[in-house]
Amino acid sequence: MLRRHSVERRSSRPVRAALVLLGLAALTSYFVHHALHGRHGLENRKRLETRAATLATETARLEAARARLLRDVTLLRPEIADADLVEEIARDVLGYVRPGDVILPAKPANASRS
Repeated sequence: MLRRHSVERRSSRPVRAALVLLGLAALTSYFVHHALHGRHGLENRKRLETRAATLATETARLEAARARLLRDVTLLRPEIADADLVEEIARDVLGYVRPGDVILPAKPANASRS
């Protein structure tokens, strides 16, 4: 009886080994799939790097605009007000003109030439 039992055990070893290999292959494919396409995978990393580059460009543009605004605010301080800047703001932003200025109406962008 001991001999028959050991023969059955030996015949189940290749089946068990094949099942273990199949399980390991499935587990490996699961992790490879998530390494490529998962939430923290390589595809999302590329998207995040592209987004980071876009945001860095936007940040640089906004910092330049902030520097210009800071310069303008500094020039508008009452102690050192720049007369040209004050006049430019009064004309462009507020719409003020001097009493003797001649005002020409702007052409519409879609006006046809005669």
